[in-house]
Amino acid sequence: MVNRVKRTLLRLALGSSALAALTVAPAAPVEAAASAVLLMYHRFGEETLPSTNIRIGQFEAQIEQLVSGGYSVLPLPDIIAALRAGVPLPDKTVGITIDDAFSSVYEQAWPRLKAAGLPFTLFVSTDPVDDGSFGIMSWDQIRELADDGVTIGHHSASHAHMAGRDGALNRADVAKASERFRAELGRVPELFAYPYGEYSRELQEMIADQGFIAAFGQHSGVAHDGENIFALPRFALNESYGDMDRFKLISQTLPLPVTDVTPSDPLLGVNPPLIGFTVAAGLERLDRLNCFASGQGSASIERLGERRIEVRLKAPFQPGRSRINCTLPGRDGRFHWYGMQFLTPTP
Repeated sequence: MVNRVKRTLLRLALGSSALAALTVAPAAPVEAAASAVLLMYHRFGEETLPSTNIRIGQFEAQIEQLVSGGYSVLPLPDIIAALRAGVPLPDKTVGITIDDAFSSVYEQAWPRLKAAGLPFTLFVSTDPVDDGSFGIMSWDQIRELADDGVTIGHHSASHAHMAGRDGALNRADVAKASERFRAELGRVPELFAYPYGEYSRELQEMIADQGFIAAFGQHSGVAHDGENIFALPRFALNESYGDMDRFKLISQTLPLPVTDVTPSDPLLGVNPPLIGFTVAAGLERLDRLNCFASGQGSASIERLGERRIEVRLKAPFQPGRSRINCTLPGRDGRFHWYGMQFLTPTP
């Protein structure tokens, strides 16, 4: 039974379309807190690029689920305001984010979201817009969305791999984009999305120093008021990770609050990293916690005391981006979820 549960959780955590039903006794719910599931998209109906694309049929089914499934889909600035203030949000609060300002956002996503009355945030890298790059929205189109109430977010100028890059280059990149936003939209966005979801501790500090109020990665998990506001998680959706079973799973996920996270810097200096965290009080039955690592499947878990969790990897991470996803069965068949993204420098 234990092995079957672990195999099912592995499919859930890694987003397989072959999800199996799982019946577990409910865990004690966490105290009410500000939390929201943030969804991340890139392209719509561009099926030659499946790794960053969602099929139109998938997207329409997801919109229908959000409209009819008892969700509260709120503007991202409202969600961030609640997180910063520690104000509880409605159960099943969802925020929709889209990165990179591809033309299919304007042509396919916006009309459908507008018709459904669902707000969203568009994170824009300014260089591709200025260059008139093929398949990228124009400033006129971005202004049209902004005038219609779409939140425009900051995604740097060049969309470079910023984590581990020289700090002066990163500051210049962000400043260049800010000037373009000011010139084209009359204001600089307050929300920042890291290109590729990659960030380091140094980059987080720089983004905070630049006056942004929140920043977002591309690691799975639930944004909540006990989390680092400059490293908020988002669930990525594409053709392979966009089936309805997975969408229902992630859109109803509950937070897994943790503290004392190691390593403190996602940009790894030691590989394999020594991964650990302390689970907040209020969550019980930690013996049912499962963690999964990129390319390694289920990871070993060592429990120290009542609430300290150490994750033991089978092997070092490969160069580039890697993740762990940790899930704990919760009430009503929902899961508490905590994820971390790491960046291993190329030798």
